[in-house]
Amino acid sequence: MSALLQVLFLLFTVKVFGEIFERIGIPAILGEILAGVTLGVLFLDIDLEVLSFFAELGAIFLLFTAGYKEVHLKDLKSASEIALVPTLFQIILAFAFGFGIGRLFSFGFLESLFMAVAFSPTSIGVVVRTLIDLDYLSTRPGTVMLSSSILDDIIGIFFLSIVVTFARFQQVPSAGQVLLIAGKILAFLGLMYLLGKYFFPRLFVYVQRMHAKEAIFAFVVMVALFSAYLAELFELHAVIGAFIGGVLISEIPLAKLQDVQSKVSGLAYGILIPFFFAFIGYSIELASLEGTGLFTLLVTVAALSGKLIGGFIGSKAVGFDFYDSLIFGIGVMPRAGVELVVLSIGRGLGIISKEVFSAIVVMVAVSIIVSPVCLKWAILKKKKKSGD
Repeated sequence: MSALLQVLFLLFTVKVFGEIFERIGIPAILGEILAGVTLGVLFLDIDLEVLSFFAELGAIFLLFTAGYKEVHLKDLKSASEIALVPTLFQIILAFAFGFGIGRLFSFGFLESLFMAVAFSPTSIGVVVRTLIDLDYLSTRPGTVMLSSSILDDIIGIFFLSIVVTFARFQQVPSAGQVLLIAGKILAFLGLMYLLGKYFFPRLFVYVQRMHAKEAIFAFVVMVALFSAYLAELFELHAVIGAFIGGVLISEIPLAKLQDVQSKVSGLAYGILIPFFFAFIGYSIELASLEGTGLFTLLVTVAALSGKLIGGFIGSKAVGFDFYDSLIFGIGVMPRAGVELVVLSIGRGLGIISKEVFSAIVVMVAVSIIVSPVCLKWAILKKKKKSGD
């Protein structure tokens, strides 16, 4: 079957399925994953080279856009002061639960570590609409959730960079190898810092003067690709470089013109990121879920409860009352983007089995559906109690 037809079919189905899911109140990501499952069912001779290329670009732009549009270094200090303790509690507990599940089922150290990292991030965007609809986004739990998402992204990418580098050795590295890994990460960050502070701002001043159409937009895209490539030169993963490149140019006003941001979002969320989620759906082996019901159930319960309990304890520690702590804990339960990037990397490196891959995708789907419903219930209970 023609690769062009497969791309056309996939782009059409991700949009149609995404629209259907959005209209029934479920985030479009589930429709995009389902589109990938449908592709695998209807097409037997998939051109994996083309599909995986688009999926890799989708993963790169998913992380680049997160850094470019959502993380603001100027706000990081205030965000860390407000949300550091709740964020650390929920990440550490979710990480421990993920690693514990892996060891409980006698997985290797690296596979358990990948599970732990996949358990750790949060997709705050899944619950933002619920917070807005119930007029709760500007409350203390709402603002701390938003601040926590900034820290969550940064800590999650740091975990990912360490674990991916470990995985390249296919074993737990020695002390010397750990120092070498740390040296490469620091060298990459140092070079990116210099580029972000001295080169990129001057580059965009020049680009602004260019007469070529859409020059600023083109160079923003080039920064994403260059940062991803540079990370690979330092033997890190491309998505890590893309995220850091996005964070750095988010501080350059000329690179963040509203029109340019809109075009970057259009390219990322309109085409490339849905391809990544569809590739996740295509990679699910439904047969692998047969006979793993208990494992999938434990993965889902552990992943959600780790965030809920950690978020609840952490927010109580900074003075939240019972209901606000519960709201924060529920608000950090959903997973979506970074977790699936972790999964795809682990699967590509041969670290994560098809059973683990499929079970965690199910967990992501459940978290996306359950979290907004539980959050709405908790907020309404809080408002009812406050009104008594």
